[in-house]
Amino acid sequence: MTVHAHPDDESSKGAATMAKYVAEGVQVVVATCTGGERGSVLNPKMDRPEVLADITNIRRAEMDKAREILGVDQAWLGFVDSGLPEGDPLPPLPEGCFGLQDPQEAAKPLIKLIREFRPHVMTTYDENGGYPHPDHIMCHKISVVAFDQAGDPELYPELGEPWQPLKLYYNSGWTRARMLALHEGMLAAGLESPYAEWLEKWADRDDRGDKITTRVECGEYFGIRDDALRAHATQVDPDGFWFHIPLEMQQKVWPTEDFELARSLVDSPQPESDLFAGIREKVVTH
Repeated sequence: MTVHAHPDDESSKGAATMAKYVAEGVQVVVATCTGGERGSVLNPKMDRPEVLADITNIRRAEMDKAREILGVDQAWLGFVDSGLPEGDPLPPLPEGCFGLQDPQEAAKPLIKLIREFRPHVMTTYDENGGYPHPDHIMCHKISVVAFDQAGDPELYPELGEPWQPLKLYYNSGWTRARMLALHEGMLAAGLESPYAEWLEKWADRDDRGDKITTRVECGEYFGIRDDALRAHATQVDPDGFWFHIPLEMQQKVWPTEDFELARSLVDSPQPESDLFAGIREKVVTH
């Protein structure tokens, strides 16, 4: 089970890993916390009044398309997008939005889904949300609460039979090491790198690269990942930044998606190459 804040997050964070496990026969479900109702239209080709007016329905349709491409199941947790506040000082978040929920209460729909789907592994964001969007931070909070409480038979019997996932991971996302490797690969091939300016600004950023425990080889599924990402047409410009690095170079230079093991109830020595390390043996032998 992967838990994400908005539709499109699942396709930009761990999508190739999901596609790999689906190809191996693993059932994967994406829990989407909000509908992305307050998201901006980031693809200039889609930045039209009629799109903005129907953004909720359009983003749901985009999620359906991405889900089909990835071969996963998907569930909406039903919260309302907080938007990304901008300004100095930052404005208050909108009343009733996901970012203002009580994590204990907001975790209940996720606990219910965990008890229904019964995952062995969960992935979500770190305590900083991967980046400080209020919905990403709240997504982290409810994921941790749900991981800890879904297996407790004393809690919320109305939400189904208890089920305890065995491992919780944080998506690693972009690290300086990954970006530098792709940047140098582009330059070595005589191509212009889109990352030069980013790398100049990266010096003081803590990207948690030293916390990575698990690298999943999934380069052959990068094409599926990119197709799923392009399905979110309001959020991704198909001619934009994210697609400047040739697929073959990505597969050669950095063929993994990376994760940080945050909780484990099984023996799984690091470093790992499989989110199910320690679980396959436990499930088979028990």
